[in-house]
Amino acid sequence: MLSRLKWLRIRSTRQSTPVRIPMAQERIAGNADKLILSAHLEAARQARAAPFILIAIMVAMLAGCASQPAPSIERVDSVIVKKGERKLQLVQGGKVLREYRVALGDNPRGHKMQEGDERTPEGSYILDWRNPRSSYYKSIHVSYPNSMDQLVARSLGVNPGGMIMIHGRPNWLTSPAVAREYDGRDWTNGCIAVTNEEMDEIWRLVRDGTPIRILP
Repeated sequence: MLSRLKWLRIRSTRQSTPVRIPMAQERIAGNADKLILSAHLEAARQARAAPFILIAIMVAMLAGCASQPAPSIERVDSVIVKKGERKLQLVQGGKVLREYRVALGDNPRGHKMQEGDERTPEGSYILDWRNPRSSYYKSIHVSYPNSMDQLVARSLGVNPGGMIMIHGRPNWLTSPAVAREYDGRDWTNGCIAVTNEEMDEIWRLVRDGTPIRILP
């Protein structure tokens, strides 16, 4: 009877041992799988977050650049027009900061002597007032005629004329093709014309009272 019980215990031990070992191994393997899966999920999360991190870094860099803007021009101290070269220059401290191509009158050579001669005056004047509702987009007035111009006109018995302006394109001009034609030729009655976009910049940089020198 004792030998039979001993045999059953031994047999029970041999039968139970193979059952417990695989269960332990399965738990270990399951834990390892969980660790691997967790690692994969973490890697995937980091991969998804990487583009957003990169974008955040770029935005921060751009914000840093934006906090240190390039110096801008507030005002210029003089304007020069070179009629023969069809150039208008904005000058500050003796340095040309902006330059534009201009259109003049149909008869641009020589100093303006009288009304209707379609010439642009030559000499030193002042840009003394402006019109934001001009028929030519925007305009800034040149102080022609000065006292000398008036004296010469009286001696010749003529009207010296006036209303010489720096201005943009005509308000009725809406065709880009026609605008390009105007930009490439002389078309005014003696005024100094630029594009509307250029007039916006001149309007911003030139204050009333700025001297202008108009050269042949």
